[in-house]
Amino acid sequence: MTATVLPLPLGGRPSQIGFDRLELTRILDLYGRMVAAGHWRDYAIQLGREAAVFAAFRRAAENPEFRIEKRPALRNRQGMWALVGENGTVLKRGAELGPVLAPVERRLMKLVE
Repeated sequence: MTATVLPLPLGGRPSQIGFDRLELTRILDLYGRMVAAGHWRDYAIQLGREAAVFAAFRRAAENPEFRIEKRPALRNRQGMWALVGENGTVLKRGAELGPVLAPVERRLMKLVE
């Protein structure tokens, strides 16, 4: 039996974009509050070469109500975070995650009242 040793990719672009622990904690906290309010029921995470996407669904069999996208290639231009609506329009874009999530959090406050 022979073993194949593969070199680790050093430098350059990563082969896959992902969320770090703090980012995912912030997103899942918002998701949990929206589930508790009865607004969201399912989510999906897609990790790829260009972007990491968190999609939140009202029901499992439809288009996501919101997508939270992380695109590091846009970091120095428009900001790497984007909040995309159900119809594909970019609702908010920025360099920090908190302000990008603000429209959804304001909506949550209206749901609770």
